[in-house]
Amino acid sequence: MDTKAFKRSLQQSENYHRKGFGHQEEVAGVLKSEYQSNLIQQIRENSYTLQRGNVTIRLAEAFGFCWGVERAVAMAYETRQHFPGDRIWVTNEIIHNPSVNERLREMQVEFVPVNQGNKDFSSVSVGDVVILPAFGASVQEMQVLNDKGCKIVDTTCPWVSKVWNTVEKHKKKSYTSIIHGKYKHEETIATSSFADKYLIVLNMAEAEYVSNYILNGGSSDEFMTKFSRACSDGFDPDKDLDSVGIANQTTMLKSETEQIGKLFELTMMKKYGPSELNQHFQSFNTICDATQERQDAMLNLVEEKLDLMMVIGGFNSSNTTQLQQIAIERQIPSYHIDCAERIGPGNRIEHKLLHGNLEVEENWLSDGKIVVGITSGASTPDKVVEDTIEKIFELKVAAMV
Repeated sequence: MDTKAFKRSLQQSENYHRKGFGHQEEVAGVLKSEYQSNLIQQIRENSYTLQRGNVTIRLAEAFGFCWGVERAVAMAYETRQHFPGDRIWVTNEIIHNPSVNERLREMQVEFVPVNQGNKDFSSVSVGDVVILPAFGASVQEMQVLNDKGCKIVDTTCPWVSKVWNTVEKHKKKSYTSIIHGKYKHEETIATSSFADKYLIVLNMAEAEYVSNYILNGGSSDEFMTKFSRACSDGFDPDKDLDSVGIANQTTMLKSETEQIGKLFELTMMKKYGPSELNQHFQSFNTICDATQERQDAMLNLVEEKLDLMMVIGGFNSSNTTQLQQIAIERQIPSYHIDCAERIGPGNRIEHKLLHGNLEVEENWLSDGKIVVGITSGASTPDKVVEDTIEKIFELKVAAMV
């Protein structure tokens, strides 16, 4: 399938919408009242610090809603206003935040059901409005919706689209796209759908395994067992790793994506020599600015003396998980929650372990003075951060009574 031609044709269709519908000002007021926070703005203006009693809050200097997320949510709200009587769907969560997705449900926006891991579009009818979320949708999904004659509202983040364009460049030169990401993540699924040949690596360890295979060979059966769910159909490691291009899920750790890119550059240089490198390796900068800013701000924050770290964001949010990983690596007691309701009653918290399950911890807030670092993922509204801060203050006050 010529994915580039299909996308171009889709974008020229009268059923395709990628800009707002003229309700920006009205929607902006609603979003401000529902998701923004006067308290958080005050903390920003006070050098990202707030002290009450024996609690000091230190906010990261970049956190929360990014431009791409704000744009996607605003377009979803505009869509509901512009098509008041139409049935509206989202192909997945609009963003990885439970409160925002629940608000859309209250607005009678439906979510395409998933059966046994596959999306079921059978209930979507001709003329229905379908929103593509911030992290995009696969070419196959877009084709199904186009064939059904749906009105498509595309809120895909431009940074994600930039990665798709990179994959198209790989395909043009018959390079295999090596994608740094999570093979089950919606964004990586969408990105890989634009590729001809692809291999998804989760981390540096998997990248090193592939690098070693390129240089030294090995068991193709073992290779395919390891990457069976993370490669294109018919992938052959003995043929398809001759020339590679680097791409990434935009929410992965910037430093790791850079390390993986450098590893494969050196691998191809070692195998084919410097003069042949450009025929076997291609790399473009596709690291999202917002993800990078939040990671850099987190790296600065964990250099301060913190008693504990709160990371707020959806449990399936990749960029939030990366922020949590930074705190864990610094051995700072860290708690990943998706909403303030995870705190209490009493001095207890329900939080998600890094790459693990939910766990309840009692007496998590110590007595006396504490300094709490706080950050949030790119899909987390400021209002959720405010609610979390207020819960911490409540618990500390109650402990003093």
